[in-house]
Amino acid sequence: MAIPIQAVLIRLPGSGKARFARLYWSLVLRILGVKVRVIGTPATLAIRKERPIVFVANHSSWLDIPVLGGTLFASFVSKEDIAHWPMIRTVARLGRTVFVSRQRTSIEREREEMRMRLAEGDNLVLFPEGTTSDGTRVLPFRSTFLSVVEGLSATQGALPPLVQPVSLVYDRLWWLPTQRCHRALFAYYGNHTIGSHFWRLVQNTGMRASVLLHDPIDPAFFLDRKVLAQELQARVAAGAAALRQNRDAVPLLPPSPTSLHRTTSAQT
Repeated sequence: MAIPIQAVLIRLPGSGKARFARLYWSLVLRILGVKVRVIGTPATLAIRKERPIVFVANHSSWLDIPVLGGTLFASFVSKEDIAHWPMIRTVARLGRTVFVSRQRTSIEREREEMRMRLAEGDNLVLFPEGTTSDGTRVLPFRSTFLSVVEGLSATQGALPPLVQPVSLVYDRLWWLPTQRCHRALFAYYGNHTIGSHFWRLVQNTGMRASVLLHDPIDPAFFLDRKVLAQELQARVAAGAAALRQNRDAVPLLPPSPTSLHRTTSAQT
């Protein structure tokens, strides 16, 4: 029933399609039995709407999609492989997912498509690791994923986006804190198939995902996107480590322009 509703909303102006997508993912989580704890505030609720947001998060599972989709008003940027998965591709397209192949011949076209979406007022969710991890660490961020935040001001006169780092950890299983040995239950990587992983997951209960939203960062303060990628990865990794260790996790404040100047100057 959700598919025809979203198929209509996606053709209409306004925020109905984004709100319905968020409701849909929230219902998916309820069916799966996964609760979500949100720490911090999505930037879209804290700043002026004129400036779009690029959320960057760590990535360990297909479950990240409903968790973040039910938390944020944003569309996902996903690898092109998903565009060929039965049923999943339909849901992804109706969610207005931007598919990327990361091939040299198509990088510019895909980057321009993402910039156009931001210029139209959409927010995007990126997974700069480029793949899923085993859930025990955050992999290095690939700076090429952040090329979308460069030069947007030249596109239809739009304001450049802010970037908000997001740490995501599955920290409860059977209502108890998860341990290292439990990470593989949630993580979707290696030779898993989505069907077997889904079946193994739904046989459990008392699951919780914690989403830590750090303060947004202005890319304009950074020397280049490689420095930006390093800063974002460090923030996401620090937040994820605190969540995995069941410590009190708080959103990290944005770095001051002065400290950034010192850091980038030392690297040049």
